[in-house]
Amino acid sequence: MPHSIVVIGGGATGTGTARDLAMRGFNVTLVERGNLTEGTTGRTHGHLHSGARYAVSDQESAVDCMQENRILRDIAGHCIEDTGGLFVQLEGDPDEYFEKKLEGCEECGIPTEVISGEEARRREPYLSADVERAIWVPDGAIDPFRLCVANAADAVDHGATVETHAEVVDVLVDDGSVTGVEIERHGPTYLGKGSEGDIETLQADYVVSATGAWAGQLAEMAGIELKMSISKGAMVVTNVRQLDTVINRCLPKGEGDTIIPHETTVLLGANDDPVDDPDNYPEEQWEVDMMIDIAAEMVPVVADARMIRAYWGVRPLYDPNPRSTTDPSDVTRNYFILDHAERDSVEGFASVVGGKLTTYREMSESVADHVCEAFGVDATCRTHEKPLPGSTDPSALDDRMDEFDLRSPIARRSRQRLGDRAPEVLDIDGANPTICACEGVSRAEIQDAIDRVGANLNGVRLQTRASMGNCQGGFCTHRLGAELYPNHERGAARDEIDRLYQERWKGQRHTLWGEQLSQAMLNHMLHATTMNHDADPAVFDDEIDYGAYDSGVTAEGSRGD
Repeated sequence: MPHSIVVIGGGATGTGTARDLAMRGFNVTLVERGNLTEGTTGRTHGHLHSGARYAVSDQESAVDCMQENRILRDIAGHCIEDTGGLFVQLEGDPDEYFEKKLEGCEECGIPTEVISGEEARRREPYLSADVERAIWVPDGAIDPFRLCVANAADAVDHGATVETHAEVVDVLVDDGSVTGVEIERHGPTYLGKGSEGDIETLQADYVVSATGAWAGQLAEMAGIELKMSISKGAMVVTNVRQLDTVINRCLPKGEGDTIIPHETTVLLGANDDPVDDPDNYPEEQWEVDMMIDIAAEMVPVVADARMIRAYWGVRPLYDPNPRSTTDPSDVTRNYFILDHAERDSVEGFASVVGGKLTTYREMSESVADHVCEAFGVDATCRTHEKPLPGSTDPSALDDRMDEFDLRSPIARRSRQRLGDRAPEVLDIDGANPTICACEGVSRAEIQDAIDRVGANLNGVRLQTRASMGNCQGGFCTHRLGAELYPNHERGAARDEIDRLYQERWKGQRHTLWGEQLSQAMLNHMLHATTMNHDADPAVFDDEIDYGAYDSGVTAEGSRGD
């Protein structure tokens, strides 16, 4: 009988680890306290690193990034946009560091090309006139939501169980060995299993913590002290895509010096400030202003764009040799597998800490190798060669555009999101209108996501990008709610509409000026006035006197009862 493994954490490393272990024949349960990508992965800036960023300061991480960059392009092409990247040198930036960057990239095996400022502006016309030269590197943009869903889906296809909305409230230890975890449900799983408040015990032969910034809290439940270095960073999303290339400032230890194109938007960020609690930290206006100012030095037009939202993420780092410094940039971006049997005399438990989104697959492979070694299992990794679901045929939709009556831009974006699942998902009976116009998401995709996550519109958002465009759900939130009918009750739809609208508002309030303030007011008028959302008696539990209404005009023209 296969060994039972509980993997805690629904981010990239957690879903990747669950996939790898399931492929090697283990009985795997993946546990996440919210939706997949609830934590750090869902708040990353989606930078597919070439390793060039670390080629001077952390060459081991740089080599890992370049290796995994190549692998991810092969197995997860439908989650990646091959933008390329430029490290730009502005007037006054030191020549010495520019040359160090080139030397470091060569030492780490990272392809480079030095281009002039004129050539850089030919490729990206909105670059500052102060750009004197640049280094091209194979950076890219990666969609963490699609990536995690693909990993989780493949894990399930190999027999794993995924428990979403299930928070670990205790790690069970018996006579020095971890025997499982206790979970509390915050709602049903993506399959509708369980109810809010349920307490359940998951027995396990081994428990893996892939919880990122929460690794210390998880370890504490097992009586283990694990100190993490946690920092927060603000990121800002613009309403237009002024660039098609990842832009980095060619300076050491930069904050906010990366601009990444994603879908129809551009993302600015991030800074790096130490915090103590990954669930409770200040979100401050000055951070947003700083991100915009720093980015505008490289690409001036971003300062004139409408900022549609800001969000904050936490960065978990682990320092194996704690030093007196409090600067998070001094800690390696490499990752570590902590065997708590060796480290803390607690058997059956390991934590994977550190690392980056780009290296998640390698981290997952290392964890799976570690578990195999612990049980004497001889099973090799195949995640580097087996494509993730949806990646094998990204052009599958091209020949079916007319068949499904989709406009070309929507067909292209559906293909990018769905990969080789596109024909299956889009082959539906009846009309297939666009539900989210900003992101080009059709009804078929929404219904497919609802089938996967249930009555959870934020889960639908993470899978499809619906409501993540310029209007931030102003024009599509109610449409998404309507798609829950008739398989989910009206109360669930009302609640989910409210949750999605509030989630979208949370990231907008720090960016409200100019045109964005007008858009926010328009969204408010649509929801509060046109749809009566702020006075809906069904929302506020007011009694409706249905007896005050008759049944309308009868076929004979007289009034009904």
